[in-house]
Parts: sequence; C-alpha cells; structure tokens
Amino acid sequence: MMSGMTNLRSLFVAVASLAMVAVAMPQAAVSASNSQIRAIVNGVVLTSGDVAKRVNFLKLRQTRGNLQQLARDELVNEVLMREEIIRTNNSVSTDDVDGAYARFAKNNNMSTDQLTKLLGQAGIGAEHFKGYIGVQMSWPRAVQARFGSSGLSTSDFIARLKDQGGKKPTTTEYFLQQVVFVVPDSKRGKILGKRKSEAEASRKRYPGCEQAKVFAATMHDVSILNIGRVLAPQLPDAWKKDIESAPEGGTTAVQVTPKGVEYLAVCKKREVSDDFAAQIVYQAEDLQKAEKDGQDPNSKKYLEILRKRAQIDLR
Repeated sequence: MMSGMTNLRSLFVAVASLAMVAVAMPQAAVSASNSQIRAIVNGVVLTSGDVAKRVNFLKLRQTRGNLQQLARDELVNEVLMREEIIRTNNSVSTDDVDGAYARFAKNNNMSTDQLTKLLGQAGIGAEHFKGYIGVQMSWPRAVQARFGSSGLSTSDFIARLKDQGGKKPTTTEYFLQQVVFVVPDSKRGKILGKRKSEAEASRKRYPGCEQAKVFAATMHDVSILNIGRVLAPQLPDAWKKDIESAPEGGTTAVQVTPKGVEYLAVCKKREVSDDFAAQIVYQAEDLQKAEKDGQDPNSKKYLEILRKRAQIDLR
C-alpha cells in the first residue's frame, strides 16, 4: 500500500484523451498476428506485437521521436528491471497493481471496465498497461535497496544540513492501523455494497488502536494490521489527503481496494525533526527533483549495470 507511482502521474492528463485516441487509431496496426521477433533479452522474446502495443502507449504519453526504436528500447529495459526486481525480491503484489489500476481509472472518472475497454481500443491492452505499472511501482524499491533509501552519504547529509543552517527539516510522523472488511473475489459483486455500509458504520464505533483487534472480533471477516510509523513524505497518494485531515484517534474515509473495503486509523501523530525524518524529507525532495528532471541518477546507473551484464539480441 505504501508504494509510489510517481512515473505514472503524467499519464493522468494524457489518459483524458484516450477515448479519442482509441477511435482515431487503426486497429490493424496493433494486431499481434504474424508477430516477428524484435529482441531477445536474457532469453525473453519481445515480438513486433509487444512493440506495437508500446508504440501506441508512447503515443498516449505524447512521446516524440522514432517510436519503434523507443518502444523496443523501453521494453528491453523493462525486461531487465523486471528480472532484477524478482531477483532482489522487491516486487509489489498483484493486489498492489490492481489497486493502482483501479485508482488510475477513478482519477480519470472511469470504471476499471471502461479503462480496460479503452486501452484495448487504443491497441495497448490492460495487461500491457498493468505490466508497466508493476515495474514502475517496484523498480524504485530495487533502486533504494541497492543504493540506500536516500542516496545520501553521511558527508552529503551533513553538508545538506549545513546548507540549511544546521536546522533539520520538520515533518509529521503518523502511527497507522489498517482496518479491512474482507471481500472475497467470488462474492465481490454480491456483497461489496453491504461491506461498504458495514465499514462506514464501524468507523463511528471505532474504539481506538489498542482495542481494535477486540473490536474486529465482534464482526465478520474484519482484519487489523498495525502499519506502524509512517512519515508524511511516505504517505501513499491514494490515502494522503484523508490521513492528513484525520484527527489523532480518528479514521479516514473508507476506500474500496482489491482486498475489500478498508479505512485507516491514525493511532498517533506528531511533528518530528530527527536524522531519520531529515533523510526521508531529503529523499522526497530528491525524488521530486528527479521526476521533474526526468531521471533518477541511481536508476540510470543501475540500469547501465544490468545492460552490461545482459545478453541482448536486437533484430
């Protein structure tokens, strides 16, 4: 739930025109029939059908240039990133990807079915898009695991503090608890509305974090997860506003997720200004700058290492 999707934010604007793109795009151009091999990356075959889908995706993102070459290069990089993500055990879950897909649809005033239909009409496809989402969500984890959570050495950290007059930045620290009204996939269509009403009603009776498990035991299929300490820059976009506006001891509004219906409880919150908080704030600032500049130096370095080690056969 805490994973980010910073590289996808720019798509929120582009996807608004997806319906027009889908209508205007000739469907024959995206057919995967009679596919030819365009690249083999460590034994993974990339076909002309894969490249065609990525070309259409690049058009949606309003990318300019040699789209065939850019699409193939991007797919090659994704194979390398995906392999490294799996090797280092830094992959997000299928639920995380499905949840991000659902939020993406919601943020663009669509249902997931509508988004899936439009992606198909645009010659991209839901699975291709979800594959992209999975890599974009997981890759920062792999980069952080290799280079450190902030990318700052001790000397760089001290220098940064000196630049700010020795004053450490202040941020809000939250201790969170997750309350999930579980909805099995097989019953989702039948009971989702009922479970949402039950979750809404329970918020008014929520007794606080210490008594939450006893409280959950009085209800059917309700799970409690102590998330623990989370700093403001680490809050997930989907929950950020609700968490920030919730009082200490209170709860957020409910949200429908792949697990069912859930809300978060703010067990405790306070302003902090310690070394760890400073590192997280600096990390968030660096990530924002990297996103604005269009690249993360550590990500670029990591990918270069993987490319040197890889067996890549371009056709």
